[in-house]
Amino acid sequence: MISISDSAQAHFVKLLADQPAGTHIRVFVISPGTSQAECGVSYCPPDAVESDDVELEFNGFNAMVDEKSVPYLEDASIDFVTDQLGSQLTLKAPNAKMRKVSGDAPLVERIEYVIQSEINPQLASHGGNIMLVEVTDDGVAVLQFGGGCNGCSQVDITLKDGIEKQLLDLFTGELTGVRDVTDHQHGAHSYT
Repeated sequence: MISISDSAQAHFVKLLADQPAGTHIRVFVISPGTSQAECGVSYCPPDAVESDDVELEFNGFNAMVDEKSVPYLEDASIDFVTDQLGSQLTLKAPNAKMRKVSGDAPLVERIEYVIQSEINPQLASHGGNIMLVEVTDDGVAVLQFGGGCNGCSQVDITLKDGIEKQLLDLFTGELTGVRDVTDHQHGAHSYT
């Protein structure tokens, strides 16, 4: 479920050495399955362990995960990197905003998963996002752009060279195209 690098494990062992005996770490997701999902790590003293927590054993410590966060932490990783700028603990949880779907899930669910886990995080760096409106009977994914993408002068390039190419590659034989139904209004909200 969660992979923790050797350097991160050593870091946690060092941190836990200064805590009361029996203290674990807790890995969690706040607002799992939503666009506001945030992942975190904290200390978990013995009296904070819940009966339905999942306990993961690592070198010199255990990590506790609340039952609600478990499916959203699938494929999560924690690393501790030291470089010339200092040290940093990083937590990556690609499924925090949307639970991972199986390969045989309905096409709409698989497309939604790719949008939430791969495409929207890229668009968010420019203040934008997309939403799947529908998949037509002839296999066209109909999208609605929002945020900074609404009215952006580069939206056609983003759609055709980025999003459409990615979705057609991932869903070969299931999708035939991608269409934008956004009424793009240029204004202060968009990058033009």
